[in-house]
Amino acid sequence: MSKLTETEIEKHLQNLPGWNFKDNAIHTEFEFKDFKDCFSVMSRIAFECEALNHHPDWANVYNTLNISLSTHDENGVTLKDIELAKAIEDIIDEQE
Repeated sequence: MSKLTETEIEKHLQNLPGWNFKDNAIHTEFEFKDFKDCFSVMSRIAFECEALNHHPDWANVYNTLNISLSTHDENGVTLKDIELAKAIEDIIDEQE
């Protein structure tokens, strides 16, 4: 899978509100009611990551989840990252 151009990435991000592109990755942040809700969503995302065989760089502090996606083999963003971002958004939408 080849690395997307910045123009291609920005076009895809138009359909992913809250995501932005910087430092060769796409990033977002989610805030939840509490740690339990945050961790629950992280667990659901983890199963999707395994299914797609693509894993995020992420960090959790109490009720906040920060996610960065890039394809390390390509040193940048590919369609795998866009696909995972969309799957993450679907999981978040179901949570709300």
